Amino acid sequence: MYGNQSSQPGPQRPLLNPQQSTFGNAIHDAGSGFIQGGLEAYAERFLGSSSEFMQSNISSYFSNLQYYFQVNNKYVRSKLKLILLPFLHRGHWTRMSEPVGGRLSYKPPIDDINAPDLYVPFMAFVTYIILSGFTFGLLGKFSPEALSLQFTRGLAGWFLQVMMLKGLSYSLGNKDAPILDIVAYGGYAFAGLSVAILTKLVWNYSYYFILLWLCFCMSVFLVNTMKRVLFAEMRVYSNHSNRHHYIFIFIAIAQFPLFFWLGHLKA
Repeated sequence: MYGNQSSQPGPQRPLLNPQQSTFGNAIHDAGSGFIQGGLEAYAERFLGSSSEFMQSNISSYFSNLQYYFQVNNKYVRSKLKLILLPFLHRGHWTRMSEPVGGRLSYKPPIDDINAPDLYVPFMAFVTYIILSGFTFGLLGKFSPEALSLQFTRGLAGWFLQVMMLKGLSYSLGNKDAPILDIVAYGGYAFAGLSVAILTKLVWNYSYYFILLWLCFCMSVFLVNTMKRVLFAEMRVYSNHSNRHHYIFIFIAIAQFPLFFWLGHLKA
């Protein structure tokens, strides 16, 4: 009985035409190859253009990093004197140029006191963090969290300074200033902050007086530097001279809240 049931024929599926199956596979393979080839060509073109775009922008903004570290002891001493005591600077504020490869290029910091560098800002920032940690230790408030917070505040203040200088120079028509130049100008503030914190460790009562004086010196330094960048280096001239004055005044005034915020060591 069961044997008869198993021998009964069931519904059979229609057999595929081998020629039709081969033709469909060929179309499928051709379409897949065409799509794959098109995607590869598009990806190659997109990545190639993106690479060229990134290289051109990186080269324009981050020109030559080694240039900013060509310093010596004489330059560092002179630069710190220029930042902390700008009134004693009797020379000019313009940068020195030299012919390189058939075009004019600015001399490196080792040969020009007015050239921006990154050695002094980075060393000043490290000194600022070390002195902050030492101050926390003397006050009995040292902790890794407090030092990390001060480090973050320092970076945030540096970033705000750079964004302010870049934005204001852009608003005055200077759209081509190298970003590393602006980073250097913004980081020079930590030289004054380090001196202020060191003064606080030696004589606490003179801290705010010294901080006010260093704010004023940094304002003078930045205003003279940005004037040079706009008028001498980028040749930016306009009839809105009052606008220039207001922006330079804003740069000078902005140093006071920045210094007091970064100089306030909060554990």
